[in-house]
Amino acid sequence: MARPFDRIIDFIYHKATRREKHHGRLTFLWGLFFFSAVLSTIILAILTDKMLNINAWPPKPVNLICAAPLLIAGIWLWLWSVLIFFKSRGTPVPVSPPPKLISTGPYACLRNPMLSGVFLMLFGIGFLFQLVSLIVLYTPLFILIASLEFKLIEEPELEKRFGRAYVEYRKRVPMFIPRFGRRGH
Repeated sequence: MARPFDRIIDFIYHKATRREKHHGRLTFLWGLFFFSAVLSTIILAILTDKMLNINAWPPKPVNLICAAPLLIAGIWLWLWSVLIFFKSRGTPVPVSPPPKLISTGPYACLRNPMLSGVFLMLFGIGFLFQLVSLIVLYTPLFILIASLEFKLIEEPELEKRFGRAYVEYRKRVPMFIPRFGRRGH
């Protein structure tokens, strides 16, 4: 029986496994869509806070103390992840990925450190600009939607492309939040 997202998974798989790896327009459009989703989330939070007349929170300078580590960690994690993809001759976009399974660097601790970095940045932006709805509503909603997309579309495509290697990797490595202490061996 076909799953609801099989056509999307097959499309991504087809594009990701083609000999010709540079899908210029499609890669650009996919990246633009993701950037637009992040930017729309922030704009929606700004509008919601204004419309509901939500007071800025947390107060200054607490907002900066909360925002700085989140933004620094998020930007660092996102950039490190993207750099590893580029070094492996791929992009962060699912239709133009690296040709091999990446399990080094941040990918040794997280299956999707790029998204983890984006989540941290969204929380950081919420604190920086004192956007309560971004902190308590829209970032958690973004995380939920991104998690569903990752579980329902990206991971089945990765399993189809990399087979048993991805299944084992998925068993060992958490999706977004690293395990501290002993790693699951």
